[in-house]
Amino acid sequence: MSDPLSLVVSAVRPLAEPPEGPGWNYREMAELIGDAPRRPAAVLVGWREGVQPRLVLTVRNDSLQAHAGQVAFPGGRTDPEDADAVATALRESEEEVGLDRRLVTPIGFLDSFDTISGYRITPVVARIAPEASLYPAPAEVAEVFEVPLGFFLDPANLRRYTMDFRGHRRDMVEFIHGGHRIWGATAAMLVNLLQRMGRL
Repeated sequence: MSDPLSLVVSAVRPLAEPPEGPGWNYREMAELIGDAPRRPAAVLVGWREGVQPRLVLTVRNDSLQAHAGQVAFPGGRTDPEDADAVATALRESEEEVGLDRRLVTPIGFLDSFDTISGYRITPVVARIAPEASLYPAPAEVAEVFEVPLGFFLDPANLRRYTMDFRGHRRDMVEFIHGGHRIWGATAAMLVNLLQRMGRL
């Protein structure tokens, strides 16, 4: 049987070639927040292995100052001691959802993404072993949930819309799964994956 994650593996940037320079959406963000240097961050686009791979996502705690209650990948800003984006993504995933880094196999990167809050995110794509235990760190994460890869591959599950932000019209995307609204930067990075897979 072929590798269920083969489409994802073939679409990502190799580990030896991390994204450099501006995010793929830099021009849009520059119009909204200017061109000041972006702060580095990384997230884990982690797929639990199995017959039907499942993407691990979190719901941020309602008490957080930024992006409270939103669906997000495990991840966060880069600390000075982090060797690279992979180190940031693994550390943050361990802190947020208790993911044992020994059960994670990084396989590559998506294109970097600039956020409205002034970060440049490097999405680290990885395999997560089926036996990995995940549990939310209450101070940061309200819930951990998983979404099958097949859900994202179905074009009917992608919704496009526009919104106003500081006088600008922005094209947005979102997915709704099991009562969770996946939107904003998280949805945009998933669309980048689908584009790299040739699904959009």
